[in-house]
Amino acid sequence: MNPLFTAEGSCLTIALPRELDHPASDSIRRESDRIMSRQFIRTIVFDFADTSFMDSSGIGLIMGRYRALGMRGNCVRAVNVNSHIEKLLHLSGLHRYMEIRPVPEQ
Repeated sequence: MNPLFTAEGSCLTIALPRELDHPASDSIRRESDRIMSRQFIRTIVFDFADTSFMDSSGIGLIMGRYRALGMRGNCVRAVNVNSHIEKLLHLSGLHRYMEIRPVPEQ
């Protein structure tokens, strides 16, 4: 699955691919920069619903988007986060800068 970008108002939602590695992170960074240069974005929501792998470039992508939005509180969120990705977000320290919502139980 390719990343899917949805901008509604000042919120940009990015549906992340199955593997968030260096090539995918670079592509997402370029496209989100392009969108942010044309439209006012106040919040970015990363949707991890389909993501099963993330390396350090994914962490760098999230931190870079946080910096691009001015490093304010509540400007970056992660939704549909599985336990593996949640552990990576906590180990990296990103949980201090973003809201993390786990996958809803069914």
